[in-house]
Amino acid sequence: MRKVFELQMTFGQTPIDQIKFDMRARDEIPKLLLGLQHIYCNRELRQKVFDILKTMISGNIDSKNGRPGMDLWKILVMGTIRLNCNWDYDKLQDIVNNHKNIRQMLGHGLMDNDETYPIQTLKDNVKLLTPDILDKINTLVVQEGHKLLIKKKDQTLMGRCDSFVVETEVHYPTDINLLFDAVRKMIQVAAVISQTIGMSLWRQSEYNIRSFKRLYRKAQRLNYSTSKDETKKAQKAQQIIDAHKMYIESAKGFIRKATLTIEMAGLHDVAVMAGTEALKTYINYADHQIDLIQRRVIQGEKISHQDKIFSIFEPHTEWISKGKAGVSQELGLRVCILEDQYGFILHHQVMEQQTDDKVTVEMIESAQNKFPNLRGCSFDKGFYSPGNKKELRSRLDILVLPKKGKCNKAEHEEETAEIFIQSKRKHSAVESAINGLENHGLDRCPDHGIKGFKRYVSLSILARNLQIIGHHIQQKELKRIQRFEQRKAA
Repeated sequence: MRKVFELQMTFGQTPIDQIKFDMRARDEIPKLLLGLQHIYCNRELRQKVFDILKTMISGNIDSKNGRPGMDLWKILVMGTIRLNCNWDYDKLQDIVNNHKNIRQMLGHGLMDNDETYPIQTLKDNVKLLTPDILDKINTLVVQEGHKLLIKKKDQTLMGRCDSFVVETEVHYPTDINLLFDAVRKMIQVAAVISQTIGMSLWRQSEYNIRSFKRLYRKAQRLNYSTSKDETKKAQKAQQIIDAHKMYIESAKGFIRKATLTIEMAGLHDVAVMAGTEALKTYINYADHQIDLIQRRVIQGEKISHQDKIFSIFEPHTEWISKGKAGVSQELGLRVCILEDQYGFILHHQVMEQQTDDKVTVEMIESAQNKFPNLRGCSFDKGFYSPGNKKELRSRLDILVLPKKGKCNKAEHEEETAEIFIQSKRKHSAVESAINGLENHGLDRCPDHGIKGFKRYVSLSILARNLQIIGHHIQQKELKRIQRFEQRKAA
């Protein structure tokens, strides 16, 4: 049994529309809570948001019977708070259990101060949110923000589109440390399976990991000689090859042993079968890294970028070099955002194995499906292609898409036009939105898997737009307070 929000109030509970905030506060929490309060107090908008949240509940679950689950409104509040403040779940747990205003927004009163949230409960419930649900709610939030800020009816929106890298929670990858990761996890999973089915094949699993790590460290510390003596260089190169061969042979031995474990496990219960599937995955990763080490170190082959894996735990991780000063590479995924002139992020997309020019048209199509009054957009040169420019000209009244390379006469006239130059100057404002997202959680994603990554990005976008609404409400109320104080002083 799970409800969207408990309408029956308890003794000492403050209605959400009566929660008071410090309008002079500069922290992000009051701004976000003001945005959430505004969404809740608008009955029509609240009902639309609640209807979307109800889709989180599976159709075969009885909403009136069974053990009560966390209210869906609470899940939305917790998810956006975590991202907007760039907290981990430990910090989130402490805040939702002790912060007065946040607990009031969650629907708690004076009589339920002892009601707290275990950390696993927070993790399990926030994971119920999906990118699709968050994107639908975000569209409603942006539409409400436009109603607050846009005074003229049917005013056109001018967008700014750019991409940035959200890093994944991975260490710097090399083929030998990725092989160590694969073998380490392989041994740990195999030991659990062995213990479950009553085998003693992996009773020295911890010792096996330590011994394998010694071989890894030995191979890691060896460097090629810089001596001018060819004999010394050849000896050092041979030491490196021998160390890597020992490392590989040890890994192959553990792989054979893990394969035997899978055969002995056979068909057991669901838990064992899940373990054997995970074990097969780590074996495949180990085989792949062994092949790369043999080709690179022993055969002297240069490994192509397409053959490399950059994390066995976050396999969606990409090696991205954007040419930024002082940043040679970033490990993560590109995220493309489209921001309007009011600071709201209309649409975003996680780019898997894609560059900017591959998503240009798709970003505009998706944004216009949600906001038909988007009639202009600016890009940088990375989004340019002749096909993109031709397609977007039929969709946008104002298109700022600088050409890569030299322009012909017609293109030069287009790019020196006054409206083109003015829009191009304003385009850099999108960097402020990117910086705001990175400062509020979207610099590095701690959540696991591509689904967790996309959910994390969607929550951050929604939290940012809610914060913008809250900021404008706060500034409007602050001006009213200041006018009142001036009249009182006069």
